[in-house]
Amino acid sequence: MTNCILTPLQLPAIKGRKIEIDFKGGEVTSDGGILLLNQVDHKLGLTEGIAKQFHDKRDQSKIKHSLLAMLRQRVYGIALGYEDLNDHNDLRHDTAFQTAVHKDVDLASSPTLCRFENMADRSMAWIMHQVLLEQFIASYQEEPKELILDFDATDDLIHGTQVGRFYHGYYENYCFLPLYVFCGAQLLVSYLRSSHKDGSLHAWGILSLLVKRLRESWPDVKIIFRGDSGFCRHKMLEWCDCHGVFYIVGMPCNQRLERMLAPTLDRAQHSFIETQVKQKEFTAFLYAAKSWKRERRVIGKAEVTSQGTNPRFIVTNLEDSPQHLYEKIYCARGNMENRIKEVQLDLFADRTSCHKWWPNQLRLLLSSLAYSLIERLRALTLQGTELAVAQAQTIRLKLLKIGAVITRNTRRIRFMLSSHYPFKDLFCNVIHKLIPT
Repeated sequence: MTNCILTPLQLPAIKGRKIEIDFKGGEVTSDGGILLLNQVDHKLGLTEGIAKQFHDKRDQSKIKHSLLAMLRQRVYGIALGYEDLNDHNDLRHDTAFQTAVHKDVDLASSPTLCRFENMADRSMAWIMHQVLLEQFIASYQEEPKELILDFDATDDLIHGTQVGRFYHGYYENYCFLPLYVFCGAQLLVSYLRSSHKDGSLHAWGILSLLVKRLRESWPDVKIIFRGDSGFCRHKMLEWCDCHGVFYIVGMPCNQRLERMLAPTLDRAQHSFIETQVKQKEFTAFLYAAKSWKRERRVIGKAEVTSQGTNPRFIVTNLEDSPQHLYEKIYCARGNMENRIKEVQLDLFADRTSCHKWWPNQLRLLLSSLAYSLIERLRALTLQGTELAVAQAQTIRLKLLKIGAVITRNTRRIRFMLSSHYPFKDLFCNVIHKLIPT
């Protein structure tokens, strides 16, 4: 390729000074905060733990880019906002990326990373999920008293002819239907599924595997399964009852439930007529659907507003007041939806544009790893700061996307950040927390 010599670009003078622009600034990056990601990754052993368990089938004598290097390059890139493989045709030359990946030479190109993604198979997905779960367990210094496992599915729209594409009537589009499992803000499972089957597909098996592993580490922990009405399946509830797992799950409305809620709803309607203020009343009763082997406790919410009535129901085996269970326990699952938005929108988990199935599952997991790094960065270093509850996009913008001039020689790699970087005190505090002196 011809190496063109560009003359400086001229802009109108300001206060008598000429304004010139050229491209001779040397090694400059817009991703100076990538070193924070690398330090969090090192602290957790996340990418290294995954790479150690992979069986590299390539001819080792011809390998230039290790699985660990490519995994880090791809995950760090996603965390920094680079969703496409094509971005790495330029990023591979970025000294900041090379330093974070522990290399001094050009990183993997877009075609090489594409071949890496197409190496994906079931065992790779299993290993990555195992490491995510082990990292979650290792994040606790003491045995927790209670864990709430949030299950939810979301639509992942697709626009090609990917393997597993189906039209979903509810979302009115072709999509995948990945299943996510969170515990608090930590991501445990991101499982790609086709959209032509029930929304609770394989949730039972995943819950069983999670409970088994968590109880191996914490035999006495109280585990609560939480989900919306899409996970109200009698086999799952029966399994929870038999294995000492608590649950609080939404229920679809039906005529029987409405009749049982009617007295409470009538009281709420009378109160609304008198006050013209939104009314909410809660009640609890025993109910058994035809497919259930036993009666279960159902919480009913009778809500009346100027728009009309809004009856809602949840089923649970937890003992507490109906209002507390609904408003404080069940409604808290809305936080999980925010976390899913971070993974899907901020970290590009919906970028499932590969033709084959397993590379798309790998992309979902790569975004999940990027989320885990940013979530741990937030949890370990940003508590008590202005970014304590910031989402991934905000953390990326304020802490990771930093312009820096880099010099590299045989003795030192030096990152020179802007003297006027507005979050330099916070950046320094993060470094001190990650690398205590």
